[in-house]
Amino acid sequence: MSEQNEPRPLLLLSGPNLDLLGSRQPDIYGTATLADHVAEAEAAAALNGLALEHLQSNHEGDLVEAIGGARGRAAAIVINAGALTHYSRAIGDALAAFDGPVVELHITNPAAREAWRRESVISPLASGIICGFGQTGYRLAVEAASSLLAEAGGDEPPGQ
Repeated sequence: MSEQNEPRPLLLLSGPNLDLLGSRQPDIYGTATLADHVAEAEAAAALNGLALEHLQSNHEGDLVEAIGGARGRAAAIVINAGALTHYSRAIGDALAAFDGPVVELHITNPAAREAWRRESVISPLASGIICGFGQTGYRLAVEAASSLLAEAGGDEPPGQ
């Protein structure tokens, strides 16, 4: 019965190649590792009374399944889908079926990069977007999700 009183988790999803952060193009993505970014998100979640679950996968289907599994279980989703942001209709469809806040997250500012990065299939489904703030963006994304949950009346997702 105590599980019913526990807040529903905030799901943080990290897409392809984010496991290479810290060594992959540090001039673009910085030297912080994915573990550093997740630690930033965990600290922000704890300060906001949220439990954080994280999944990183280089496989689109794993992310789709995680989003599907979050339905009715997770309070909100923060997603940095990496390159899948720009073409994964499957992730978009999965997010459309999620009934809580979704915060799209990017370490860099896609609008300031290559043209192909400027289109997102996630943005139309997201409550908001945090981009261009590097590691700080992880804290900002969790704070945004927490704020959206508070506006909706706690850790329950807002009604559609």
